[in-house]
Amino acid sequence: MRPLEPTSSARPRMPLFKNIVVYRIGPDWTPPAFERLEAELQRLAFQPCEPTQERAAGWVPPRGKDNGAMVESVAAQWILKLAVERKSVPGGAVRAELEARCKAIEAEQGRKPGRKEKSELKDEIILTFLPRAFSKRSSHVIWLDAEQRSLVIAAGSMKAAEPVVKQLVDVMADLGHVLPLSPISTSLAPATAMAEWLTTKQPPEGFSIDRDLELKNTGEEKSVVRYARHNLELDEIGQHIQEGKLPAQLALTWNDKVSFVLTEQLAIRKIDIRGIEDAPKGEDGFDADASIATSELSALLPQLLTSLGGELHNV
Repeated sequence: MRPLEPTSSARPRMPLFKNIVVYRIGPDWTPPAFERLEAELQRLAFQPCEPTQERAAGWVPPRGKDNGAMVESVAAQWILKLAVERKSVPGGAVRAELEARCKAIEAEQGRKPGRKEKSELKDEIILTFLPRAFSKRSSHVIWLDAEQRSLVIAAGSMKAAEPVVKQLVDVMADLGHVLPLSPISTSLAPATAMAEWLTTKQPPEGFSIDRDLELKNTGEEKSVVRYARHNLELDEIGQHIQEGKLPAQLALTWNDKVSFVLTEQLAIRKIDIRGIEDAPKGEDGFDADASIATSELSALLPQLLTSLGGELHNV
C-alpha cells in the first residue's frame, strides 16, 4: 500500500531567502506599472524544456499557486520568482560515443576527424542524447525594493545570480524601464573585515561571531582550514591569518534575530530568521513570511554594510 502524500498544508515551506546576493539600483530608475509588469511576466511564463533543449527559464507565481499572480506586492515590496530547468548529458557518455564515431570514420575513410569535425560531431551527439537526459529544476526568488533601490536575488553566489539578473533586466528593457544595476560593494573587503574581527575577537556592534569558519590561502598552495560548530575564540585562528589565510566564510548572528554566513564576495548564505516559523500565518503563509523576511533583512543589510566600512556607490 502506497503511503499517503502529505497535504500542501502539512508540507514545511521553504524559506523565501536562504541565500542572497544584493544589487543596487541606479538613482534614476522608475519601476513600470505593476499591471504592465504582471502582464509581461505572464507572457514569459515558464515552459519546460523541449526534447532537444538544454535550458529553459521563465516566470512562475511566487505564491506557488497554479495560475497565480507572477508578481506579488507585500508591504510595498515586490516579489517575483524565476524557474530554470536544465538538462544534463553525462560527459562520459558523450566522450565514449564521440570516440566510437571517430574510430568508425577512421576505419571507413582512412582519416582522423579534425578539430572542427569533432566539435560538430559532439554537438550532434548531445542533441541525440538530450531527449533521454534527466532534467533538473531550480527557482530563484527576486525581491525588488524600489524605495530603497535594492534588488535581492535568492542565490548563493554572484555567478548563480547573474543569469537571474539578466532575465529581469531583459524584461525591464522590453517594458522601456532599463534597469541599471551594480553589485553591492563596500570600502572594506569582507575578507579583510572578517580577519580583523577574528584577530581582535571583536565583532562589529550588533553582531556576534558564531561557530563556523573557512579560511583560505590565496597563494600557490591554496590551502583551506575549516572550523565547523567550533569555538572560534582561538589564538591559532589569528596565527592562520598572520600566515596569509583569509576568511572566505564566517558565521554571524545579528541582534539575536538573524543568523547567516558572510562570504568573501559579500554573498549572504544559510540565512535563519529567528521566530519566523512561529509567526501567525494567513491562508498560505506567504504574506507573513515575505513581510518578516524583507523587514528583518532590510534592517540587517545597512548595519552589515556599515560594519564593512560603508557602501561604495558605483551605479
